[in-house]
Amino acid sequence: MDTAEILKKVRRIEIKTKGLSNHIFSGEYHSAFKGRGMSFSEVREYQFGDDVRSIDWNVTARLNHPFVKIFEEERELTVMLLVDVSESSVFGTVHQNKRNLITELCAVIAFSAINNNDKVGVIFFSDGVEKYIPPKKGKSHILFIIRELLSFKPKKKGTNIRETLRFFNNAAKKRSIVFLLSDFLAGDYKDALTIASRKHDMVGVHVYDQRDKELPPVGLIQMADAESGARQWVDSADKRVQQFYTQQFLQHVQYCRNAFLKSGAELVSVRTDEDYVKALQTFFLNRA
Repeated sequence: MDTAEILKKVRRIEIKTKGLSNHIFSGEYHSAFKGRGMSFSEVREYQFGDDVRSIDWNVTARLNHPFVKIFEEERELTVMLLVDVSESSVFGTVHQNKRNLITELCAVIAFSAINNNDKVGVIFFSDGVEKYIPPKKGKSHILFIIRELLSFKPKKKGTNIRETLRFFNNAAKKRSIVFLLSDFLAGDYKDALTIASRKHDMVGVHVYDQRDKELPPVGLIQMADAESGARQWVDSADKRVQQFYTQQFLQHVQYCRNAFLKSGAELVSVRTDEDYVKALQTFFLNRA
């Protein structure tokens, strides 16, 4: 894509995802991810029904009338998007590929975060960390992130979640809300996820395509591993081949679910041909 085409896509994504964030997700996001605590804001006159424990006795004695302390939530959270840009992320067979879906999901989360005055940062990863964008606030920063999501070209093809989480644990000094967006077609990352979950609020977003799970019966085809380059001829019409293909996917999903469950992290799944709005909204509401 040239620069003009990228900017048009950025604008389309901004219009769609910012609207969703403003009208659907901002409240749910705020409820799902609480601030660090409560801080004193002001005092006001006591009203019927106020908790007597919140009375400011010093002000009450000075003004000879009951006043209560008002507190507000301390927010300014840091949201980190760990984005899989490996070769398998460009796979898609219906409406869009996994990379495009991840881009929209990142944009929705990012706009929801800045609507709540939170910082947003990004790590692009494949076999290792490809690029790190430090967390900042503001609309211009989010638009920059979206441009990078659309135009970034990784140097490697594989997926290494374990090393990415290790890098993030070393780079992040404060507790963050972490969205790990990937198809999770990677090696063992359970221990690294457990360590990260002890320090950060981890949320996995499993993005997959219908054909990751089901092999269409179209006869003899050559299949290629997008990340390793390995090729193999298979008879896609053979029922045993189809069952084995589906079984491999289900085993992969089960490992992913177990890894997140045992580490104390959360996981939401989104398919490329499904409406991600419902999946995200359900996750936010359940968490809240």
